[in-house]
Amino acid sequence: MQRVTVDQLRARGSVKWSVTSGDQLGAFIAESDLPLAPSIRAAITDAVDRGLTGYLPDQVAATTAAATAAFQQRRFGWGVDPGDVRLLPDVLAAFQYTATQLVDPATPIVLPTPAYMPFLQLPGALGRELRTVPMDRVDGRHVLDPQRLADALDGGGLLVLINPHNPTGQVATRDELLQIADVVERTGSTVFADEIHSPLVYPGAEHLPYASLDERTATHTVTAVSASKGWNLPGLACAQLILTTDRHRELWTKSPMVTRHGTSPLGAVAATAAYDAAGVQHLDGLVDYLRRGRDSFARKLAAATGLGYTPPAATYIHWIDLRGLDIDPATVAARTGVLGVNGTACGTPGFLRLTLATSHEIVDEIADRLVSLAGAPNG
Repeated sequence: MQRVTVDQLRARGSVKWSVTSGDQLGAFIAESDLPLAPSIRAAITDAVDRGLTGYLPDQVAATTAAATAAFQQRRFGWGVDPGDVRLLPDVLAAFQYTATQLVDPATPIVLPTPAYMPFLQLPGALGRELRTVPMDRVDGRHVLDPQRLADALDGGGLLVLINPHNPTGQVATRDELLQIADVVERTGSTVFADEIHSPLVYPGAEHLPYASLDERTATHTVTAVSASKGWNLPGLACAQLILTTDRHRELWTKSPMVTRHGTSPLGAVAATAAYDAAGVQHLDGLVDYLRRGRDSFARKLAAATGLGYTPPAATYIHWIDLRGLDIDPATVAARTGVLGVNGTACGTPGFLRLTLATSHEIVDEIADRLVSLAGAPNG
């Protein structure tokens, strides 16, 4: 990647950098500073030149559905029927659609914590009951206690399963997923599988689409995916909802159009280009760049006594435990100039969430500033 300065990033006007000034470094929102894939840029430019700036045409949506299915097959071995792929503006819209159209309105929403912040906020905005299930740390992994999960899903619920996980960057194992499936099946529940970060898995980990595990998971799951994180396309408003049961497909057809409206045709074109061969080649280079940045970040934080940190197996999200330093995450921005997210917003106080899809130089500078909190030498 060509070296980019903070001033150049601020000149772009993205959310992450438009709110910073002076020596502040933005790391609070899941935007990437890394280059857009040339094939995606060309596809968007061509679509604009053709005047594809109105509403989403059926043939464009069908092309994106086919590209989504092909990517799932090639990347993860999941045989998705293109006819099972529906388009929505983003994963949060997919979650709202699932909660309001695909399950009974009285169904409680069950969310393991820590979690992506909006999943803690949206159920209340929808007038829905939210039951949080704190995960346990076992041998360095965040795991769900089966009994605690069963209690939360008692009588049936909508389980939000984030995998790869945001904010910990963990990738669930087959055994962990099957254990969850046993509880879901026993309680007659539904799973909303947020797999938006699945393109960003590092070597040594394997993403397993939850719905692909067996016949049970296929029949109780709604899966949301998107090219928005892997290729930095969130502003183009296109996610994909994969429906693997006749009941959910029928409910989609019967639901009011206004509940599933708003996907951008430019987003659909961009997603199609992302999932094609040239887009995937760009993704592979991006994942390698992120991996090297992650490894450098981990080496530096290893020098800081009291900072708890496990390098993510996927995503560019990093989850820092500040409890050993007795530092309030809310004070980190003022003390270091690094703007992250207080773990309290993720449902777990004492932690700091950082997004580090940026140049290695900026990643290293953020690491150095965090290490200074512990009074340790820079590694």
